[in-house]
Amino acid sequence: MPRIKNVALASVATMSIALTGCMGGEIPSASAPITQTEAQQGAEFHPQLLSEFGGTYQGPQAAYVEQVGKNIAVQSGLGNARDSFTVSLLNSPVNNAFAVPGGYIYSTRQLVALMNNEAELAGVLGHEVGHVAARHSQRRQSEAQKNSLLGTGLAILTGVVLGDSQIGNTLSKGFLQGSQMLTLKFSRSQELQADDLGIEYLTKAGYDPRAMGTVLQSLADQNALDARLQGRESANIPAWASTHPDPASRVRTALAKAAGGTGTTNRDTFLTRIDGITYGDDPKQGVVEGRQFIHPELRLSFTAPQGFYMVNGTRAVSINGQSGKAQFSLAAYNGNLNTYINSVFASLSSEQQQLRPADIKRTTVNGIPAAYGTARVTSGGNSVDVVVFAYEFANDRAYHFATITPAGNGSAFNAMFNSMRKISQTEANAIVPRVIDVVTVGRGDTIQSLANRMAYDSGKVERFRVLNGLGTGDTLQAGQKVKIVVRGR
Repeated sequence: MPRIKNVALASVATMSIALTGCMGGEIPSASAPITQTEAQQGAEFHPQLLSEFGGTYQGPQAAYVEQVGKNIAVQSGLGNARDSFTVSLLNSPVNNAFAVPGGYIYSTRQLVALMNNEAELAGVLGHEVGHVAARHSQRRQSEAQKNSLLGTGLAILTGVVLGDSQIGNTLSKGFLQGSQMLTLKFSRSQELQADDLGIEYLTKAGYDPRAMGTVLQSLADQNALDARLQGRESANIPAWASTHPDPASRVRTALAKAAGGTGTTNRDTFLTRIDGITYGDDPKQGVVEGRQFIHPELRLSFTAPQGFYMVNGTRAVSINGQSGKAQFSLAAYNGNLNTYINSVFASLSSEQQQLRPADIKRTTVNGIPAAYGTARVTSGGNSVDVVVFAYEFANDRAYHFATITPAGNGSAFNAMFNSMRKISQTEANAIVPRVIDVVTVGRGDTIQSLANRMAYDSGKVERFRVLNGLGTGDTLQAGQKVKIVVRGR
């Protein structure tokens, strides 16, 4: 959820299509230098991408990630690779990495924190360099054009909160998370080619090529752990491993291709350089604590329904469950809640389906002026209810939930609607970030004793193992460096 307090929630569909767009003419080969057209395209969208993913991370770790990224880019053989590539560390709590034409490479701080050595970092960045070198974005768009699949561009995007249903496509521009929508979805063959190129770059740079497989394994383990902790049956949340097809198969393939390979991992150097990096939500963007969302700068809090889980994004907070989906966000406010609600419904509409509430009702929630409206829509022969519930926090500031449920099941979110409250400055001041603390295992330290220091109320041992890439049979050795998550200052 953003720090800004009064901006419209703009659709990013147009930008996403442009990011994968064919730049005209024949697509260059993997060995061709980055063209001026490609560089201009990347430069045009770079600031917008930074905004979508919480901006650049402000910390000493960013310079280290940039250094490793540029060093691995040189291995691609692209002309002037070190100068042609821009490597950015993003202030996002989502495990993700991606690239766009023109040599712009991105990794989130969360994904870096999950890694356990420099070779894994180089492998992930090398994979993204491979996408750029092989012109995968351009090729995907070229294929889409040949097959007349452009339309809304959803065929080459991923992360639709509402799924692939008709109503999901209709409402996608309002319900898509910015950070989910901008993650490109490549074909299986393109992902495997990028893995191969990443392994090739690792080998050329003197890194252990098995790092590509181990980082993919950590990502798969993290997704599975998140699913268990959130009570979900699957790990299908936006992440670098899950948005790139078949991560389990890619782990096996990457490890097999790198079998027998040797090289450096620079584990201790890596851990020293990322020590102190923010882990999880940045309080400036709000934090998710179990079923509660708290935003210390906006001075508000709400609680998701039992059985639902939340994902905090830069533009919105998504709330997901079996009986419905929701997002919490903001839009421009002129002091009239009725106008505000109608504008949100309009933003969720399409040329094929206009959404209008049957009526708008006024109420008060914990002393906050509020209003809500419901529109019933037919989707694939089924009826669903779309509800917009808005709150006025000031004369020029309002926030809202937009929810979708099977018709007549809108009560699934009533408790959440009624949980919205303003928080005190004291409560806001108590919200501090979690950070990675790199510690040296001492004599007598165990996985259990170190896990007990993790700043969580549940799943401490499981979190510790996944964070440090430890299997169920792995143990610790005195003198070994490991990561724990603690409360920052």
